[in-house]
Amino acid sequence: MTRPRVVIIGGGFAGLTAARGLRKADVDVTLVDRTNHHLFQPLLYQVATAVLAPSDITSPIRWLLRKNTNTTVLMAEVDSIDVEKQLVHADRGRLSIPYDYLIVASGARHAYFGHDEWEPFAPGLKSLEDALKIRHRFLIAFEEAEKAPPEERESWLRFVVVGGGPTGVELAGILPDIAHHSMLDDFRNFDPRDTKIVLLEGGPRLLTAFEPDLAARALRDLQGLGVDVHLNAVVTRIEKDAVYVGDQRIPTRTVLWAAGNQASPLARSLGAPLDRAGRVLVNPDLSVPDAPHIFVTGDLAAVPYKDGQLVPGVAPAANQMGKLAAKNVRRLLADLPTLTFTYRDKGNLATIGRYRAIAEIGKVKLRGQFAWWFWLVVHLMYLATFRNRILVLIEWAYSYLTYQRGSRLLTEGEGDGVSAEPTRSTAPVVPASTGAEAVRIPSID
Repeated sequence: MTRPRVVIIGGGFAGLTAARGLRKADVDVTLVDRTNHHLFQPLLYQVATAVLAPSDITSPIRWLLRKNTNTTVLMAEVDSIDVEKQLVHADRGRLSIPYDYLIVASGARHAYFGHDEWEPFAPGLKSLEDALKIRHRFLIAFEEAEKAPPEERESWLRFVVVGGGPTGVELAGILPDIAHHSMLDDFRNFDPRDTKIVLLEGGPRLLTAFEPDLAARALRDLQGLGVDVHLNAVVTRIEKDAVYVGDQRIPTRTVLWAAGNQASPLARSLGAPLDRAGRVLVNPDLSVPDAPHIFVTGDLAAVPYKDGQLVPGVAPAANQMGKLAAKNVRRLLADLPTLTFTYRDKGNLATIGRYRAIAEIGKVKLRGQFAWWFWLVVHLMYLATFRNRILVLIEWAYSYLTYQRGSRLLTEGEGDGVSAEPTRSTAPVVPASTGAEAVRIPSID
């Protein structure tokens, strides 16, 4: 191999766009991701609530890059980056990938603000595994409520969403529709309309990325759906059967976490300055200080935007960063100066249940049903493949015409045993294996 080697870490929006931007470059590209698929994260909450199937919002990375003849795709977990030796270490040191240029797009995970012990009781929503775990808890809560005595049923039928950003608002907005319509005739021992949805936001208002009047509209829409919204409600403790706001105890068996993000731990191995959320404080051209051949993109990059704010962690921003990173690699190869990143804000969108949404595109503000239809069209356009668009369109049509969910499947072993009490078994105890146990490395996508 005599051509320059470019390694891209992450097959999300930024990494995929960067790989496509290098398709015709005279380089050898290696894209590394811990999964074999590209995930459309903006619709992940619809997998978590049984509206869409996992395959509806995923596409194989190899297929998406099949026309990139200079690109090799590796499914591997990246452990660390050796900046001095220009090596990417993966699969617990079993794999070392040399590079001349590096594009890091390893994304972010949900943050628990120093309380990682809450994660088993309150899963976040960043990966497909997260969505399936939440779907299991959501569906199993109704199954347990059907069996539970009356004094325990209330906690099974109360769902608490922590965090008033787009993910939290969208989750809280869709849950009443499912409980009050999709499952209305399914159970005999309780009325699904007794389901309670609680949204806890630690700040003074929802959706801080939106203008105050649009955020206020979202609050009214949620309250109109019956969601119990609590502002300035800082969670102080989470247990298996309750959430605490100060000394107030909220009984619940199902907590969904949407309260914050933290950058991939991979950022620390770059030796670059980081912000409080662990994002890399990149140069204007997205390169790492003192390492002009390394570019950081997507949710992992802290890029100043306006009014002291950073470029938001949304799909359009990730696409734009990935495109510029690829362009700057090509410019370095041609001994040209790199270009500065300029974010083109394409607006903010959030949906709040059926026929309710808000949109902010420049100075244009949309509300209600028109914003909802606009939200549908935009999300269909951003899906990776035509197949995804068709499948999602069919599922949405089925869901909104019939009020039914097409992915209400519970499979044995899918859950994690936190929501429901484990079943006591009389089977003999089998000694644990003495072989090496698998240890999950933190997600980097």
